[in-house]
Amino acid sequence: MTEPVDDPTAERLAAALRCATVSTDDPRDADSAAFERLDAHLRASFPRVHAELELERFAHSRLYRWPGVEPDRVAAILLAHQDVVPVDDAQRWTHPPFAGVVDDEFIWGRGAIDDKSRVLAILEATESALAAGVRPRHTVYLAFGHDEEVFGGEGAERMADHLRQAGVRADLLLDEGGVITAGVVDGVRQPVATIMLGEKGYATVRLSVTEVGGHSSMPGKQTAVGRIARAVARIQDHPMPLRLIPVIADMLDRVREVMPAPRRRLLGLARVAAPVVARVMAAQPQTEAMVRTTTAPTVIRGGVRANVLPQRAEAMVNFRILPGDTVASVLAHCRKVVRDKGIRFELIGMSSEPSRITGPGPAFDLIAGLARAVVPGIAVTTGIVPGATDSRHYDDLAGTRCNFAPIVLDERDLASIHGTDERLSRVNYARLIEFNRRLIQHFATVGAPSTSGAEA
Repeated sequence: MTEPVDDPTAERLAAALRCATVSTDDPRDADSAAFERLDAHLRASFPRVHAELELERFAHSRLYRWPGVEPDRVAAILLAHQDVVPVDDAQRWTHPPFAGVVDDEFIWGRGAIDDKSRVLAILEATESALAAGVRPRHTVYLAFGHDEEVFGGEGAERMADHLRQAGVRADLLLDEGGVITAGVVDGVRQPVATIMLGEKGYATVRLSVTEVGGHSSMPGKQTAVGRIARAVARIQDHPMPLRLIPVIADMLDRVREVMPAPRRRLLGLARVAAPVVARVMAAQPQTEAMVRTTTAPTVIRGGVRANVLPQRAEAMVNFRILPGDTVASVLAHCRKVVRDKGIRFELIGMSSEPSRITGPGPAFDLIAGLARAVVPGIAVTTGIVPGATDSRHYDDLAGTRCNFAPIVLDERDLASIHGTDERLSRVNYARLIEFNRRLIQHFATVGAPSTSGAEA
């Protein structure tokens, strides 16, 4: 059984949570002082890391290089991010979100799960390895972005470009995404570790229309607002097609072994009756995201007064794109289902194609084995990240990609991510540190596994 972290270790994480490194869409609005406080804290807390590893900063992002005994080969790029999302209503929190409160069971604060705990855990493990005289056989990079929550354009993208220009190609890329869930998978009693092997793409489509306007007492058949509302309804009522992609079929194969008999039989048909299984999965939002490109209307606006016909109206619809679909196919789908030539469609903000999916291979087996060692008795499966992470910027820089952290979360914990009362138990933090300690020890003894031929 894992022992909780001691007070000094918990306090180092809590002190990082007190630095309100909140993401902002405009880099000029970032609280640079908060990031500099975090920088000072990390330097003071992990002196060996900052004395022995090479550190290069990209704005507030941090790229560490830990040269190996054989420095030309790269074992791994370990990702995490320092930034956090804003707090909506601090009054609803048990403790102030940036107070970094530590009690007997939890470390509380925005970023406790997403994602400062991973930054600190990697540094804790590296610091202790350096104190023990450990050196990796092959070079290891630690890449800690500062703007992941706003798509990483100034941080992860620049660090990845730097590594690309340096000709870096790692055996393993490890980032956030999957966790170990308890009581979340219906009908499964034991905790399930989901090691993600890629992520969905991202696009936001803006629909807009312009009309003449006028007095509301003499409207035409449709106002600008009505046309936009109708277009959004068509897009929502006609979602992208359901598909069971190979990585999700593999996920179902793995998890079915721990499911009740009726579900085992259904999932046993996944590869031969994929459309049926996909329709069953589409019944719940959490599983529907695994079998289709999701459609989420998020913004609609138009008009200025109740008695004035609007001259312009617009809406925004966010899509998370399943591998096999593309940003272009999403735009084409919108035009096809709306069937209104007066509506304009355009992409806004960041867009990204779905990542390639790396197949389970030696690197996956390594991560799965370490997860089982840290949290015995778990089931392990694969999956894809439904959201966006910094690792998409590094997609071509590693043979195998895994998005995973060995922390055990229930539904309340999951709801706190980007929500209220984010917190991480001392036991979970200990698991996270121990996992990274074992991973670094593996790099020191045998290097990262070869992943040639591991793509699916």
